[in-house]
Amino acid sequence: MKRPRKRGSSVAVIDIGSNSVRLVVYEGLTRSLLPIFNEKTLCGLGREVQSTGLLAPDAVDKALTSLKRFRALCRVMQVGRVFAIATAACRDASNGPDFIAKAERICAVKIEILSGPREARLSALGVISGIHLPDGIVGDLGGGSLELIDVRRNSVRSGVTLPLGGLALQDLAHKSLKRADRIVREEIDEVPQLVAGRGRTFYAVGGTWRALARIHIIQSGYPLQVMHGYSIPAAEALDFSRRLRRLAATGMLADIEVVADARRPLLTYAALVLEHIIRVAKPKTIVFSTFGVREGLLHEKLTESERNKDGLICAAEELNQLLSRSAKHARELIAWTDILVRVVKLRETPEDRRLRHTACLLSDIGWRVHPDHRGEQTLSLVVNANFGAITHTERAFVGLSVFYRYAGLSEENQPPATMQELLTPAQLERARLLGAAFRVAHLISAARPGVLPATHFRSQGRSLMLVFEHRLVDLVADRVGSRFRQLARLIGRNGSIVRR
Repeated sequence: MKRPRKRGSSVAVIDIGSNSVRLVVYEGLTRSLLPIFNEKTLCGLGREVQSTGLLAPDAVDKALTSLKRFRALCRVMQVGRVFAIATAACRDASNGPDFIAKAERICAVKIEILSGPREARLSALGVISGIHLPDGIVGDLGGGSLELIDVRRNSVRSGVTLPLGGLALQDLAHKSLKRADRIVREEIDEVPQLVAGRGRTFYAVGGTWRALARIHIIQSGYPLQVMHGYSIPAAEALDFSRRLRRLAATGMLADIEVVADARRPLLTYAALVLEHIIRVAKPKTIVFSTFGVREGLLHEKLTESERNKDGLICAAEELNQLLSRSAKHARELIAWTDILVRVVKLRETPEDRRLRHTACLLSDIGWRVHPDHRGEQTLSLVVNANFGAITHTERAFVGLSVFYRYAGLSEENQPPATMQELLTPAQLERARLLGAAFRVAHLISAARPGVLPATHFRSQGRSLMLVFEHRLVDLVADRVGSRFRQLARLIGRNGSIVRR
C-alpha cells in the first residue's frame, strides 16, 4: 500500500550556476533521492565574467525572474526545506555580491557561494551518492569552471578548480577554438588530479557533457536512453570528441535538436576539454553522471548511517513499498533465494548477491499491468527507473530477471535482442535462472507473506527437492512441480516436490 508523503517532507535545491539557474525538488532527504520536480532556465550569468568581471545585466534580470518563479513553486508545492547554492560566476564577478543579495531576498533563504574546492567536493559526494563504490576522477564541467577531484569508494581527496567551463572558455578565447585549445592545454597539463586517473574511470558531471552523451547514444543506436551511468571506452570517447569538433568547424552541429539552443555553441568547448582530459589522465572509461553538486549537497546532510546505506537497495525498497502487493513478501523472497543459493552452492559474488536482492524487491511491481504485457512493461520500468548506484548492465540484468518472472522462459516470449546484448551469456543465463526461481515462488505464495518460509530446499546428489510443510501441502500442484523442475534443470539438477 502506498505511503502518503508527509506534508513538508520534501526538500529543494536552487542551483545558481554560470550557465543555468535550476530548481530541483526531491521527495525527501533520503539515501535514494527521488526528484519530483526539475526546471532550469539557461541564463548565461557567466558568459562575460572572464572578460568584463561582471555578470551581464540581461542575464541577471533573467535569473532573478526565474528565482521568483522558483520561490513561488516551492510555496505551491509546500516544500519543507530549501537550500540554495551559487557557483563560479557569482564567486568571480565583482557584482556577484549585489546579485546574491537580491537573490536571497527573493528566495528567502541564505545562498551558499561555493568556493572551487567546496564545489569539487560536493560534485564528488554527488558521484558517491549516485555511483556504487566509484573509483576514479570526477570532472564537473559547468558554465564557469571545471572541478576535478579524486574519489575512491566513499573517500574524497582534495580537488582543484579551473576556469574551463564552457562560457568561461568561450569568453577567454574570444570564441576562437584555436585559442581555446591552447588555453585548455596550458591549464590541464600536469594537473595532479588528472595524472592520478591513469587506467581508472573518469566521471563526467555537468549538463553540457550530458548533451554530448545524448548525441552519442542516438548516433550509436544504444538501446537505453538513460543518461546516468552511460559509459564509453575512453578511446571511443576521444574519437567522438574529435569528430564532434570537426562537425562544429563545418557548421554541422547547428541543427542538433536533442540539445537546447543555448547549449549548442558550448558543445565544441566541452568536447575540447574532454579530449585534453583523456590525453592527460588516460582513463579506461568515461562514465556520465547526472548526480552532481546538488545531490552531493543533500548527501552531505544525511546522517552517517544513512550515507553508508546502499543507494540501489534503498531505491528498490521504495519501489517495493509503493508498487508490490506485499512488501514483506519481497523480503521473504530474498531470504528464500538466499537459501536456494546456499543449498545448490551457486557461485555468487557480493555484486551478484546485491543484484539478486534488488531483483527480489522488484519482482512484483508489475502486477497491475495486463498479463499479456507485464514482462515488457516491467522491463521498461526497471531499465529506465530514475535511480542511481546501478550500471546499465546491471539495469539490464535486474530488468530481465523480472521480465522472465512474468513472461516465462519459452522461445516465444523473448525480450528484445538489444537488451540481451547488454549482458554476457553467463549473465543472461543467471537472469533466466533468477526469473525461474521467481516463477516458482510467486506461484506458490500468490505474493502473500508467510508462505515461502514454510518451504525449504534439500539437496541430495544431483537431486534438488522443494519441501512443503504439512500445513501447505494443498498448495502443491502439477504446475508448481513443472516450474520447479524447470528451475532445477537450469541449475543442472533433477527437481522434485516433497510433502512433509
